[in-house]
Amino acid sequence: MPPLIFLVHLLIIDIKKIKPGIMSKIKVAVVSYGNIGKFSVEAIQAAPDMELAGVVRRASSTGDTPPELAGVKIVSDISDLGKVDVAVLCSPTRSIPEVASAILAKGICTVDSFDIHGQAMLDLRQLLSEAGKKHNSAAIISAGWDPGSDSVVRTLLRAMAPKGLTYTNFGPGMSMGHSVVAKGKDGVKEALSMTIPTGTGIHRRMVYVELEDGASVEKVTKDIKSDSYFSNDETHVIPVPNVDELKDMGHGVLLEHKGVSGKTQNQLFEFRMKINNPALTAQILISCARAVLKQQPGAYTMPEIAPIDYLAGDKDDLLKHLV
Repeated sequence: MPPLIFLVHLLIIDIKKIKPGIMSKIKVAVVSYGNIGKFSVEAIQAAPDMELAGVVRRASSTGDTPPELAGVKIVSDISDLGKVDVAVLCSPTRSIPEVASAILAKGICTVDSFDIHGQAMLDLRQLLSEAGKKHNSAAIISAGWDPGSDSVVRTLLRAMAPKGLTYTNFGPGMSMGHSVVAKGKDGVKEALSMTIPTGTGIHRRMVYVELEDGASVEKVTKDIKSDSYFSNDETHVIPVPNVDELKDMGHGVLLEHKGVSGKTQNQLFEFRMKINNPALTAQILISCARAVLKQQPGAYTMPEIAPIDYLAGDKDDLLKHLV
């Protein structure tokens, strides 16, 4: 055996002898600190293979430290955190292309919960794939529960019955993405968008808005209904004196697939869950933060990732319990 190959061989053996407990942990940064950011910090702190590198907030917010972040490094630029393996992006969806591109350019992997389906998601995947390949980093996009984990379930349902129809019925519950968009409209002080399922994948949006003084209900209603987040659904905008009195972060989904396995008709599958919306979104982001480090440079959606990559622990040991 040539000397160099022999040395590499010995190094591999030595690495395999290292106990898992002393392997370096994944250093994760949380970018933006709202509801999802808060639960992401908790999920990182609960993960056995991760450590929180710090939280990135707007410069105007870095001096206002919430009690639960006592002792956590808070910066306005991710570069000030030192070594970071993965950035968990908890920013609003429409800011993700810019934020993710900038962080990938630093050689840091990213995960995000971009929640716009269809072509917008494919455009983001293409944009971040190019950035990742250029800067030797990787991204997992749309890593929430829908799109995200529900996308994986829909993929498996289609594998089980390739021909047929799938209906995704959300709610009833609070949509964080829709609420953020509604709150961003001129004249809106606070907003809550509730998703009400009406069956066969059709939904009604009930948008409760707390208006700024002097704001026009008619203009706010028009602005919300014309936004692409709402324009494809039946939407009702309802002024209320206090949105906080209505908020409940519970949500849920019922996935129904009826189709054909081979030539056998009438295969019916259902997947249902009732959840705390931001807590589940955050946990999926953190599981994807683990998986993204196992991918080649580029950008991926959750159905493209091997499910076992999301889990902490030895692969063979996991398979003994999962297969």
